[in-house]
Amino acid sequence: MSRSLPIVHAVPDEAWPTQAQAAESLLFSPRVLGPRTSLRRTWVPAMVPWRATEEGFVSPAVIDWYARFASGKPGVLVLEATGIRDVASGPLLRIGHDRYLDGLRQVVDAVRQASEGQTLVLIQLIDFLAIKRRPDREKYLRRFLEITSELREKLSALLGDPRWTRASESQVRERLIALDDSVLSRVLDPRALESLTHGHRERVTDTHLEHIRTLPQVLPTLFAEAALRAEKAGFDGVELHYAHAYTMASFLSATNQRDDGYGGTLEGRARLPREVVRAVCERVSPSFVVGCRLLGDESIEGGSTCEDAAFFALQLAHDGLHFVSVSKGGKFDDAAQPKVGHAAYPYTGPSGHECMPTVRSDARGPFGRNLALAREIRERIRSAGLDTPVVAAGGIHGFAIAERALRDGDCDFAASARQTLADPDWFEKARLGRGAEVRRCKFTNYCEALDQHHKEVTCQRWDRIRPGDLPESPSRIARDGRRRLIAPEWQP
Repeated sequence: MSRSLPIVHAVPDEAWPTQAQAAESLLFSPRVLGPRTSLRRTWVPAMVPWRATEEGFVSPAVIDWYARFASGKPGVLVLEATGIRDVASGPLLRIGHDRYLDGLRQVVDAVRQASEGQTLVLIQLIDFLAIKRRPDREKYLRRFLEITSELREKLSALLGDPRWTRASESQVRERLIALDDSVLSRVLDPRALESLTHGHRERVTDTHLEHIRTLPQVLPTLFAEAALRAEKAGFDGVELHYAHAYTMASFLSATNQRDDGYGGTLEGRARLPREVVRAVCERVSPSFVVGCRLLGDESIEGGSTCEDAAFFALQLAHDGLHFVSVSKGGKFDDAAQPKVGHAAYPYTGPSGHECMPTVRSDARGPFGRNLALAREIRERIRSAGLDTPVVAAGGIHGFAIAERALRDGDCDFAASARQTLADPDWFEKARLGRGAEVRRCKFTNYCEALDQHHKEVTCQRWDRIRPGDLPESPSRIARDGRRRLIAPEWQP
């Protein structure tokens, strides 16, 4: 069956509100968020900008990045996915040890100052399992592939030669190297083939590995300790990362068939995420916000659906969660094959498009594509008599779509990542009746392409550095020397 060609959608024109209209809107009205109150329902979700040091510390560029977003005075600003383990993970922020606290305090202070105290600042806490780069074919077959008896038997059967069941390991490896890819794919088991073609990736179902088997005993404490550090650093709360391709989302996934009580059924898949929420809530003070980001739909074959997500959200709300931020897709399961020497990226396949849809889309288009998911989850929570706020995201590009989502009951907060990256002041411009000055996102995912290659994330709508320019400081120039690291300033 052939797939239809994508439709290139134009970013809709916007009828920006007057200042008086904005003052009467839901978008710029207060909303309770657990023990705190957000002055507005505008929300900047977590985005990884690749500005931390290689050791996971806050850099001057990290501080500049968040101060710039805070100057637009959003109701809530969520810091990027921040690792809860004290392990090497490249230029991603970490919070797995007290030595990271001083830098994180500087970010909080910068946000408070830039927003004039009008923005609640949260930090997203993440755990992730190991993923390896796609190996060179010969190197993998010669050095890393495990030569099992099952593999020997398959090879012997396919070649019609029983000697391969008794041949030396080195002889088997050399014969595998000489095989045509189509034959090799029939010899290797699915996991070995995936390790060859995409790079080895750990799964929460790899319970033969002790560090995977014991995740339920380890993670509640790690998340709780990280949340306590966040509170010590001055954050207003945390967002637990239960979405996309990472550990906690993998426990929630319908693909999680662990047989130890932490998989299989809806209740089993929700067990560890619920235990983490309870551990975090017990560790932090009652005035600290604890929420999570989860998937309204995994958008993969055999994955979790919105019905699953609504069940999870309700259980977590009963456990004391203060908000649920809804995303979609972004899984490794259908990621595009990476080049040799590169790791798989979970936003390159169909589920990745659902997470960050571009203007090249199907007939539904990329704008507000996930609102129905947020609405179904919100309705399930409300039907149980709970008032836990739901945050919606995905192609929210202007005032009209955000206000309509709030008024229609799709969500309680409207989150905007790419549009806020394009113009960190767009919320303020709309609130002040100056929406005509908003720098609109093109939704071409220029930023996402940089993220995919672990380059400092910027926006094609920002001014580029030209010969003769004198930037304010080196921390505001990308490593390639051609891009600004923060959006142009705006004077209200």
